[in-house]
Amino acid sequence: MRVVNQRASYEYRFLEKFETGIALTGPEVKSVKAGKMSLREGFVRVREGEAWLHNVYINPYSFADNRSYDPRRRRKLLLHKNELLKLEQQTREGGLTVVPVSCYTKGNKIKLEVALARGKKRYEKREAKKRKDLEREVEQELRHQGT
Repeated sequence: MRVVNQRASYEYRFLEKFETGIALTGPEVKSVKAGKMSLREGFVRVREGEAWLHNVYINPYSFADNRSYDPRRRRKLLLHKNELLKLEQQTREGGLTVVPVSCYTKGNKIKLEVALARGKKRYEKREAKKRKDLEREVEQELRHQGT
């Protein structure tokens, strides 16, 4: 199982990536392992030595009691102390942000990959889109020449 936030690579330039654990409830674990989550609008806030994942949607597990379940609740991220201090300092002083990049299983554990990132300017996004389109066209031409 792997859930990827493709929007993040379009919106941000990643400077450094971190692998974190994530504190989930039992039914949330079942939903995440089934791939029923969205990282699209998610972000991470580091405050007072703790990292919290905000606005990530985890679909309610259909076989659980979901009466008081909030699919967008904030969830604690499990990082080493030195990583937390680094992220907190960089976001406060450097004007950077921390965004979730992907979620996957590693062994029997659920891991979240987050990145320290800087937002792209509008012209950088246009250039990236043009470059991607050109690469796609060249690839198609090479495929057609081979047949």
